[in-house]
Amino acid sequence: MTEADDLTQLTYEQAFAELQGIVDSLEKNQGSLEENMALFERGQKLARYCADLLEKAELKVRELNTHAPSAGEIAE
Repeated sequence: MTEADDLTQLTYEQAFAELQGIVDSLEKNQGSLEENMALFERGQKLARYCADLLEKAELKVRELNTHAPSAGEIAE
């Protein structure tokens, strides 16, 4: 399984939790440069993945709101 495939298996909540863990680790600055760079790269991928999921959810909500009946239409 590739790293991209690995990301697609994560829910938003799982990806965000992993990203938070990476941020915490990087803030502590305890690893080697190579380890921190690998964490940073993974964090960047997770951040993009989370942003993509949020964008898709926002588009879905907009689509649903566009097709939803207005309050006046429901009362009739």
